[in-house]
Amino acid sequence: MTDRMPGSVLFACDRNAIRSPMAAAIMRHLYGHRVFVASAGVMPDDDGVNPFAVAVMAEIGLDIAGHVPRSFDEREDDSIDLIISLSPPAHHRAIDMTHTLSCDVEYWPTADPSHVEGSREAVMGAYRQLRDDLMAKIRQRFPPTGLPQE
Repeated sequence: MTDRMPGSVLFACDRNAIRSPMAAAIMRHLYGHRVFVASAGVMPDDDGVNPFAVAVMAEIGLDIAGHVPRSFDEREDDSIDLIISLSPPAHHRAIDMTHTLSCDVEYWPTADPSHVEGSREAVMGAYRQLRDDLMAKIRQRFPPTGLPQE
């Protein structure tokens, strides 16, 4: 792993409806003027982006409501410098991609908040935790040198 900012980052998870769109939105918000950011899933969710993910991202001023889940094969660009996989199936798919693409792969094990049960507030808490963990990990991995802190 290098501290150099890649030219393009693909965040990947299982269904491209929660984790990877959230990570991509955060990365775009922090560094979108410096890096191309996309997201993909192993088996995209036909129902669209998860409403709890939309709600917790809106709390920090980021709108992912219009996100359309896409598969790895539906990517618009093949020049990816770094794939960050957030789930085991996505990591396996990312590794497979390195046979045909020259890119780095990092695995960030990330819990799927859709498995949390309980009250609405308990579920929202799990999504907030994911959002905050992704924000911290992205800031740690890509230090905002020379950029204003938020």
